[in-house]
Amino acid sequence: MALEGGMKCVKFLVFIFNFIFWVCGVALVAIGIYAQVALNKALVMGSAPAASSPVAILVVGIVIFFVSFFGCCGAWKESYCMVTTFAVLLSIIFLVEIAAAIAGYVFKDKVRSKLEEGLWDTMRKYGEDQPLTEAVDKLQEDFHCCGASNYTDWASIERFRANDTVPRSCCRINTTTCNIHPSPATVYEKGCLQAMEAWMKKNILIVAAVALGIAFFEILGIIFTCCLMKGIRSGYEVM
Repeated sequence: MALEGGMKCVKFLVFIFNFIFWVCGVALVAIGIYAQVALNKALVMGSAPAASSPVAILVVGIVIFFVSFFGCCGAWKESYCMVTTFAVLLSIIFLVEIAAAIAGYVFKDKVRSKLEEGLWDTMRKYGEDQPLTEAVDKLQEDFHCCGASNYTDWASIERFRANDTVPRSCCRINTTTCNIHPSPATVYEKGCLQAMEAWMKKNILIVAAVALGIAFFEILGIIFTCCLMKGIRSGYEVM
């Protein structure tokens, strides 16, 4: 009776954990979609590493969503095979997340340089490629920025240097001459690279908090699942 009661308790804990883990998966999907939508225009012009970050968060969220559902079924049916598979998958996800966090920290400067390179490449194509032109304008309007490092970057591009102008999306106040002979008084002085970094730093706390929460529940889940596996095996041996 004591063993049966303990099994029910562990089964309940694993089921509750999987529900919370499922919610975490939904949260990651929401964060991934939010990041993709918020940085959509910037990611059109950015590098592959920068553009893949929101997608990676979204994919991890979807994987967690389905793995947790698999775990719920295994716990509810007390299937040793399903519970064992869930424990293995959960351990793999945990290790992949650790590896991704380390890689993100190690290559953060490289991602920044690639993003800057993408911004410059897009600025050079301004006016020639309509989707990229619209992306630059939307980015500068939404982030209140101009150029990559600052508004003077546009002077290195021939079509703007010849007329001493910048795109109208740089203007603080939209007037007919706001982009002619630009100055900090008429256009945004801050560069878009700096503005995007500020946005990411502001929102990284949310991602970090969610990631830590998920990691904590993953460790608990692995422990509870191993206990449930032991209990199920003990039940088989008794039978």
